[in-house]
Amino acid sequence: MTPAERRAHKKAQKQDLRDALRQYKQDVKNGTQDADTNTLLLVILAILLPPVAVLVHQGELNSKFWIALILTLLFYLPGLIYALLVIFGNAKKK
Repeated sequence: MTPAERRAHKKAQKQDLRDALRQYKQDVKNGTQDADTNTLLLVILAILLPPVAVLVHQGELNSKFWIALILTLLFYLPGLIYALLVIFGNAKKK
């Protein structure tokens, strides 16, 4: 690859990066990106602490939180599955 080709390739990569960043900013401004980001963060939190993820998602201490807490205390995996069901079940309704 010649130096001129490398420069052209690098310039094209920078332009693609700028376009992607511009599109991301526009998505955030329109509100389409926030739901995906929030869902991703809730999934990460659900893997670490399922009841806390349900609490953050629901915004209050309700029966779903207590069910997630009991399932997590009994066995971790049922609490994780329940938390993911709560997060993705309500994400589809929005």
